[in-house]
Amino acid sequence: MVTQVPHEQTVDALGAQWATLIDLADSLNDDQWGAPSILAGWSVADLFAHIAGTEWSLTGRTVEPIRAVADLDHVRNPIGELNENWLDHYRTHSRAEVIADLREVTDLRGQALRTISESDWNAEGFTPAGKDSHGRFMRIRVFDCWIHEVDVRDSLGLGVPGDPAPAAVTRAEMAASLPFLIGKRARAPIGSTVTVDFTGIAPAAVHVSVGERATVVPTIDGAADVVLHVDVVDYARLIGARTTADTASVTIDGDVELGQSVVSNLHYLI
Repeated sequence: MVTQVPHEQTVDALGAQWATLIDLADSLNDDQWGAPSILAGWSVADLFAHIAGTEWSLTGRTVEPIRAVADLDHVRNPIGELNENWLDHYRTHSRAEVIADLREVTDLRGQALRTISESDWNAEGFTPAGKDSHGRFMRIRVFDCWIHEVDVRDSLGLGVPGDPAPAAVTRAEMAASLPFLIGKRARAPIGSTVTVDFTGIAPAAVHVSVGERATVVPTIDGAADVVLHVDVVDYARLIGARTTADTASVTIDGDVELGQSVVSNLHYLI
């Protein structure tokens, strides 16, 4: 069964996130635009180029590789190669051209997503998380764009994102991976329960019950065996193994050993 994702909420959040990124790009001076980012091999400009390139790819547009990129240390898979090809393409363009392209492609993508049929939105197909609904793919796009806003801000010391709507959609996508991280990665015992108390701009308590398979559940009886309190932004840094990630940002209540096992196994983004 594919993941059912709210259409209007997700598309609105994606549009808001794109607008935030464009405003952020416009606000940077040239030194900030060209500064190294916290991601290996990427500048701040590359973060914006990556988003533009990904959205163009989703329209069917391609670029010819300029060089072999598969052996770069930070390239792990074909998607990583595609990302690098787009970055190489945009490194020959001016800042104004990159931002103009980002505006153009997000306008095109927004129009397409606002008019997509319900059946196409819920149709199963490729996503970076495996086969799932197109809606899930677009929720992942919110997640990706939002995390890269965090990357830009962390690279330049600009604080944290301020719009709760894209952050809430991102939190929902991050929560979808909790059963895998808790049940498989952290090897939480059958019968145990874990609550992740997301705080900050998009607060919510997400409960995971571990049976034969770990599952997100709406409620649990009594207190969870372990409760992890973590700001949504800090959690994003941890799952991405960013240089700004800090396991000490997570407060553990209850079963400390299980909690530490979960925290030490949060990284899953490539």
